[in-house]
Amino acid sequence: MAEIIQRDGTWAFDGSRVRITPGLHRSVSLFRQTYGEIAVPLEAISGIVFEPERKRGRLRMRLREGADPLLQATGGRLPDPADPYRLVVDIDRSGVAEYLAEEIRHALLLDQIPGDPTKTYLLPGPPVPVSVRSSDGTVSFDGTQVRVDWSDTSDRVKRATGPRIIGIDDLVQVEWLPNSGYEDGFLRFVTRETVFSKLPPEKDPYALDLWGNARRDLLTALVATAVTARLPHPSARTGSAFGEYTARPQLAASVPPQADHHDVLLRRLRELGELHREGVLTDEEFAMTKAAVLRGF
Repeated sequence: MAEIIQRDGTWAFDGSRVRITPGLHRSVSLFRQTYGEIAVPLEAISGIVFEPERKRGRLRMRLREGADPLLQATGGRLPDPADPYRLVVDIDRSGVAEYLAEEIRHALLLDQIPGDPTKTYLLPGPPVPVSVRSSDGTVSFDGTQVRVDWSDTSDRVKRATGPRIIGIDDLVQVEWLPNSGYEDGFLRFVTRETVFSKLPPEKDPYALDLWGNARRDLLTALVATAVTARLPHPSARTGSAFGEYTARPQLAASVPPQADHHDVLLRRLRELGELHREGVLTDEEFAMTKAAVLRGF
């Protein structure tokens, strides 16, 4: 078995899978520590490289497109310290890192692992139930439904709608963008009814606006990944057009007919009107959200 142990974590290869275990040092990302160990089967790997630098190097593993729900959900937007497929290597362990990479490359060649996209997820994603408290509220997923409970600082529109419960069968996809600390992020649950919604995350009752602690808000990727792992694989949603779907991730895989779309928007306008008449929404809030819905026509 080939193994390298570093402060940020341990990578161990037994010939059939790579076990990636996060380190316990306080400098290790909270997301990595919470996500825990990842067992990557050899057939999910497309390549691995060791990049030596002056003081330290980096191991970087590439996975086949469509193999990992984490990469599908986050779209390559995880910050480097939170990326489980990168390992910082001390310069005096460069030889061990090179040996590990060579062993994995040799196994890929020996087993003739293809590099093309997969048609099913080869990694399971995080276990459920999973629950994360973010700056905009608490989001939970039990394997069958998503629940969002808004915080006291959430927008009045969201708090007026109450807790949001979404069945997995109603979901089309999950959209996730991290809070960088400089720009807000969001976690949006796209349903068959809201696929055309243009509401901003801070007003959208199907989205969490991530504006607070970037370190903690990053944990929402756990929920995004757990949900993504239980949705139809992208290859199943688009048939042979796998590449087109992954190149345009913001497009929904399944949308309602145009008439149904208009019915959904009209229903949302009526709901907004009721909230405005009841005094829940101010004139400014009503005008803003109404304009956003009308842009969907």
